[in-house]
Amino acid sequence: MFATLSLPAKWIAAGLALSLVMLVLLMRSAGLSIDPWSPSNLPFAAAAGIALALRVAALRHPVPWLVLVARIAGYYAVLTAIVLIGAVSTYPLAALSHGFSDAALQRADRMLGFNWVGLYETVAAHRSLQLLGTAAYRSIYLTPAVILAWFAWEGRSDEVYRFLATFWLAAFLTLALYPLMPAIGPLSYLWHGALPYLPESEIWQQGLIPALRSGSDRVVDLGQLRGIVSAPSFHTASAFVYIAAGWQIVRLRWAVVAIDVAMLLSTPIEGTHYLSDMILGMLVALVAIAVVGFIAAERRRPAAPHGLRPSRV
Repeated sequence: MFATLSLPAKWIAAGLALSLVMLVLLMRSAGLSIDPWSPSNLPFAAAAGIALALRVAALRHPVPWLVLVARIAGYYAVLTAIVLIGAVSTYPLAALSHGFSDAALQRADRMLGFNWVGLYETVAAHRSLQLLGTAAYRSIYLTPAVILAWFAWEGRSDEVYRFLATFWLAAFLTLALYPLMPAIGPLSYLWHGALPYLPESEIWQQGLIPALRSGSDRVVDLGQLRGIVSAPSFHTASAFVYIAAGWQIVRLRWAVVAIDVAMLLSTPIEGTHYLSDMILGMLVALVAIAVVGFIAAERRRPAAPHGLRPSRV
């Protein structure tokens, strides 16, 4: 779990810069581009402008409430940048990938005894499960906002940086593994015939990935980004990262756990994920938490006094 430490903010900035450079290289390799003048870019530009304006205002007029608001806006901007860069990166990665891994992922599910079709039929037959599942699945955007705001309110910048670093690393690992196992998802692969229920993530993979590979779709619209990653499941990875961070907030820990368990339960259907996708997502999160935790522990380790060296036996 998260504990007090000092992960410098410049590490987060370096990670974002590295991600942006890699995104540009991937986009060029795949022959993809983003229309800078598309109206769909305006919400992101406006959000960035507001965060910057609040930062400048807080520096000029450092009243406590304005400093707090500016700090929260800055944290949200970083989180949004990680999500946006990651989501766009899935497009060139999909374009550069080959084949599909649905058969292997489904075989793994059968070995685990997981019946995706049976679960889908149950959800499709109950409107209440659909509404609850959609709400839980969308909480991926709400939970980190609450966690960051709470840490900012309590002045716990160390936990903020650790959370953002862990989230970034989980996204990086997910993207690194995704081209090894691209898939169209269980809804497209296993279900045949009319759809009694269209989940939140719909069935974009089966049409979008071939279009990206063939070059017929070359412009990425930021306002129409679609989730095309099957394995590892980033919703699952996010849930475990959120639980690890939320556990440090005593008043919120059980609420965070409950919300993220609900998100995990909704992920197979609303995210059209195999159970094997989710297991991989869980492993990604545990690795990210462990790596950032190890780095934090090393930074907390007191340095030996100058001039002293370990004695030899």
